[in-house]
Amino acid sequence: MFSKIAIIAKAHAPNIDVIVNQACKWLLAKGIEVNVEEQFGYDVDAQVGRKPTKELLSGSEMAIVFGGDGTLIAIAQNAVKFSVPILGVNAGSLGFLTDITLDELYDALAEILDGKFKLDERIALRGQIISPNMQRRKLLAVNDFVINKSSIARMIEIRTYINDVFVTKYRGDGLIISTPTGSTAYSLAAGGPVLHPGSGVIVLSPICPHTLTVRPIVVPDDVTVKVRLYSKGQEVNLTIDGQEAIHLLDGDELVVRKARKRFKLIQSLRTDYYEILRKKLFWGRNIGQE
Repeated sequence: MFSKIAIIAKAHAPNIDVIVNQACKWLLAKGIEVNVEEQFGYDVDAQVGRKPTKELLSGSEMAIVFGGDGTLIAIAQNAVKFSVPILGVNAGSLGFLTDITLDELYDALAEILDGKFKLDERIALRGQIISPNMQRRKLLAVNDFVINKSSIARMIEIRTYINDVFVTKYRGDGLIISTPTGSTAYSLAAGGPVLHPGSGVIVLSPICPHTLTVRPIVVPDDVTVKVRLYSKGQEVNLTIDGQEAIHLLDGDELVVRKARKRFKLIQSLRTDYYEILRKKLFWGRNIGQE
């Protein structure tokens, strides 16, 4: 089913060279073309190709990511761009997206290569900054767009519109515009709801709002969200998936819509999203229980 596979790994994960080398050998034995990131210099078979990270997914039919969710999210934009599905293998800590363990890897890979897997297609968000101070930039987020003030600044104001209809003025530390995938990331920490990844929605979660009655709002994913910043000269950043930060100025606008392409995850047929929530969020366990 997959004949060209890219492998990406968290650089300093324990025993990562050994893990990647074993995976490459296993895949090569199956007659699969394998490419890894050239800059990490893994001790891999000579048959394994080496490419720059930005080029690694071009031409690949699947990517295996060893690490935590941060490692996976870091390459997600390229994965969406090239429509490459990702198998996340947990060699990190939390792992909502990297739910396959190292112990399960080869049984899971055997099933996947035999066509026995689920393809979980999730929405991504495309954004555009409209500003007199910079060229219009096209942005892509799998988790979220976060507008956030610096730690020493006063409150900022963010005026929010849905399909050009005014909704409210958020006054506080900032605003998170999140996909269902990102609902278990920063949005959750800000008091946002946990959303099933298949939900066709976008969630807006204010960060430390000045007004206590202001709460997160969930809207359909076919709307256009527009936010306008009033910062009074304070330092404010737009962060995309926690990977890239762009400085915003007073009066700048961010327009967010659902992206045309989807974020694709390969999952075992045994994967249960609710089991992942129970395990990762410790639902149903007493505090201090092992």
